[in-house]
Amino acid sequence: MLQSYYFRPLVYYVGFGAAAIFILSYFLPVLFPLGVAGLICLSIAILVDSFLLYGKKQGLLAARHLQERFSNGDENKVQIHLENNYGFSLRCRVIDELPFQLQERSWERYVEVNRDATQDVLYSVTPNERGEYHFGDIQVFVSSPLGIICRKYSFPSGTTVKVYPSFFQMRRYQLLSAANRLQEAGVKRTRRLGHSLEFEQIKEYVRGDDYRTINWKATARRDGLMVNNFTDERSQQIYCVINKGRIMKMPFEGLTLLDYAINASLVLSNVALMRQDKAGLITYAEKLDTFLPADKKASQLNLILESLYKQTTNFLEPDLEKLFAAIRNRITQRSLLVLFTNYESMESLHRDLPSLKRIAHYHLLLIVFFENTELQQLITSEANNTEDIYIKTIAEKYNHEKRLMVKELQMNGISAVLTQPQNLTINAINKYLELKNRQSI
Repeated sequence: MLQSYYFRPLVYYVGFGAAAIFILSYFLPVLFPLGVAGLICLSIAILVDSFLLYGKKQGLLAARHLQERFSNGDENKVQIHLENNYGFSLRCRVIDELPFQLQERSWERYVEVNRDATQDVLYSVTPNERGEYHFGDIQVFVSSPLGIICRKYSFPSGTTVKVYPSFFQMRRYQLLSAANRLQEAGVKRTRRLGHSLEFEQIKEYVRGDDYRTINWKATARRDGLMVNNFTDERSQQIYCVINKGRIMKMPFEGLTLLDYAINASLVLSNVALMRQDKAGLITYAEKLDTFLPADKKASQLNLILESLYKQTTNFLEPDLEKLFAAIRNRITQRSLLVLFTNYESMESLHRDLPSLKRIAHYHLLLIVFFENTELQQLITSEANNTEDIYIKTIAEKYNHEKRLMVKELQMNGISAVLTQPQNLTINAINKYLELKNRQSI
């Protein structure tokens, strides 16, 4: 009981007031009975409030409700359910022991729960790294309407939640892809060049259909214009290749570039599976870490999710020679390889270019790398002195060099996408759909 028993500030205020009255009573003896009466009233109030709060063994119940897994970089809802079994209203100070990864040291909520009623405390957490997050106990300090003392309730509610790549973002694009409405999320329409090789159906001609697709035999049989309808080729292999080297450790708005690449890979794989393509995954650094063969079975997305969940960066340089050897030996069918990496200088690109050209000789290679948003801020900032002019000039040089890298890759027959981290997913899907429409795979 003593470990859960606390005085409210009012007790100390009254106690200090009584002490002041006793000091003054040395000079004015008439004040002494007033101080004694104050202490007697305080003692009675403490006894009454103690009886009210400790009259029931379990006057308050609390439980935490949350999802089985969290989405990295997104808001995830958490609910604490409070149930008041007392016959009076409670003022509660709720403290939830949050995982250390969130770096939240002073989380608390104040709430009032009516008698024999329930109250929910809702809040959200936004994890910035994947892994296991452990929630501790729930601590609740309750006080009665008298407000003299408070009782501490401790509810053992230890829970471990796994934080996965952003499946919220994946579900959003999944719904849009299923309804063929990806352009509403910023995915642009791409003009189709010619027809794909897969015939889908014969349908009635409607205004706007290409008259070159008219099926004259079906038109003669039905006595009405009929056209052939074609669909994108299916069962093509799409591999997301993720660099886990030192350069992917760079942070942006709380997440590393590796986290952005993982989130985009999950969404891109899901869109590919929705379009009946085969999705696979490769992660590498100084050696090949993960190789998940491309497939379109029902469990493929879960396999990709579980593989991406545990990926971490290190500070070693990636070995593209080993990556090429693995791709050459394990991927026998021509595939689209979407390589998520980053280059900060033309020299680093030239070191990798021979290996990239060898990969592009056997497969369709798409390299996705990142703009340095900090450079953009420096370029757009106002220069007030010579030092600022020098810094802006260097920033513009590096920014221009990024665009030269795109041209260098294109000159060597390698597709490239230069994107800001926050636009990575949309730009990657745009390029995938563009390559599909061009029948480049």
